[in-house]
Amino acid sequence: MDYNQLTSFYNKLESTTKRLEKTKLLAEFLKSIKDHKDKSIIYLLRGRLFPDYDRRDMGVSEQLVIKVISKASGVTTEQVTKKWKSIGDLGSVAQELIKLKKQQTFSTQRLTVEKVLDNLRMLTEMTGKGVIDKKLALIIELLTSASPIEAKFLVRTLLGDLRIGLGEGVLRDAITQSCFSKDDKEAAKLVEEAYNSSTDFVKVFERALKGRDELKQAELQPGRPVKVMLFLKVSDVKEGFEVVGKPAALEFKYDGFRMMINKDEKGRVKIFTRRLEEVTNQFPEVVDYVNNYVKAQNFILDSEAVGFSRDTGKYKPFQEISQRIKRKYNIAELSHELPVEINVFDILYYNGKSLLNEPFKKRRELLEKIVKGKRWELVLANQLITGDEAKAQEFYERAVSEGEEGVMIKSLEAPYKPGARVGYGVKLKPIANEFDLVIIKAEYGTGKRSGWLTSYTVACRDGRSLLEIGKVSTGLKEKSDEGLSFEEVTKRLKPLIKSEHGREVTVKPDIVATITYQNIQKSPSYSSGFALRFPRFTALRPDRNVSDIATLDEVKRDYAKAEGKVFKQ
Repeated sequence: MDYNQLTSFYNKLESTTKRLEKTKLLAEFLKSIKDHKDKSIIYLLRGRLFPDYDRRDMGVSEQLVIKVISKASGVTTEQVTKKWKSIGDLGSVAQELIKLKKQQTFSTQRLTVEKVLDNLRMLTEMTGKGVIDKKLALIIELLTSASPIEAKFLVRTLLGDLRIGLGEGVLRDAITQSCFSKDDKEAAKLVEEAYNSSTDFVKVFERALKGRDELKQAELQPGRPVKVMLFLKVSDVKEGFEVVGKPAALEFKYDGFRMMINKDEKGRVKIFTRRLEEVTNQFPEVVDYVNNYVKAQNFILDSEAVGFSRDTGKYKPFQEISQRIKRKYNIAELSHELPVEINVFDILYYNGKSLLNEPFKKRRELLEKIVKGKRWELVLANQLITGDEAKAQEFYERAVSEGEEGVMIKSLEAPYKPGARVGYGVKLKPIANEFDLVIIKAEYGTGKRSGWLTSYTVACRDGRSLLEIGKVSTGLKEKSDEGLSFEEVTKRLKPLIKSEHGREVTVKPDIVATITYQNIQKSPSYSSGFALRFPRFTALRPDRNVSDIATLDEVKRDYAKAEGKVFKQ
């Protein structure tokens, strides 16, 4: 396929903000590539080169792109930078400058999707001496052959921001419409389940083309991440039992981060976060624990990594160990300074067989047979099975007294539903007034906070839409050595800026934060219809993504509870 065909389609998607229209356009496009030999085009539709679980990075910075545009267009890097500050999008800068390029000796080679994929994928493999010059050469080869519109989207792909509003949900719906029909709810469910299990849209599309029976055969594969099952929030033990039934399994809710631990058929251990990011290299000691304490040929375990102090023998809050997720250097030193204990609480796959449809009690029984752990290294999650509310309350209070967040209450008969929040389990914590929300806008501060982004507009989720629910500007420190600071949050947000309007910036919705609040009130000022009163920034959650944030239904439920009403969905 000519790259121009794909970029023309990008343009169509960018020209509309209507989700249904995007879905319809995408469904038609997918029909046109049904017979295409390489369906990796689907990865490019989302500005990616590989499946969602494959996080290989092109390693291309904005400064490198500025150099490329300069060389391809014949203008200085200073001129490119000036236009970038004016327009706010390097893709549009490339489009404009290529259109006005001064050089007359460019290649006239026609760009294909295959050529673009090949060159960009080569970028992910480059390391060592002279790597910058090699990357420049590969990108310039593409850009000097590109038309203005191709240059625009090529640069945006390099920077990981296509700006066409094509999210995971739109692609799922479009696959359903292109292979089945718009109103086929069973097919839509199968497509979603297939993606949650495989996290690879190309594989899902290929199965959907063969029909619903093929989608039903989508299986887990150790060594490839799967979306974690999510849990509803309840306010007390009684409500927890009402949701999951009696008796139920209660487990400590640890203040750590999810780890999906895989061992494939070749015996290789791989570790993924709930964001599908591989962190095996960051946790070499966990690989050793798994090999020492889990007796199985291959498996997928769901677990929580919790930090602890070697000196006091007490657990640490997530925020103190979160830096281990992103760290790439000095791993050995950090693993000693910030050790983690792995608490295993579920198993999804065992010795060649998926266990997703097995009841939780059987999955737990299997864990008890194959996991022989050691305290402070790898253990089974602390569990109590009961239908007695008094005993459950006592277990909950014990968890809190030992420094944990609270408890999970789980149905003994429930299957495991990747990516779903369906009531098979609930979480109970003493601080009910908090939500995980995503930052979508921010404002630069003034005075001594000048240069920092210090006020953040946060959003909840309604289906696949993000709805504003308030602004938060308290809870952060001014100095980094005092804790989570404005400086650190600003550093994370700046690369995500999509546009600027005076002091306010709009950012790519990627940074998830835990926000506490006093109560919820109705408000016409925000698109959710609600506002958080006295919100406070509590923690960054680099282990979570937009699909994990609070939903509008959860907000409505908490509002109704505070008003003494019953929420009806």
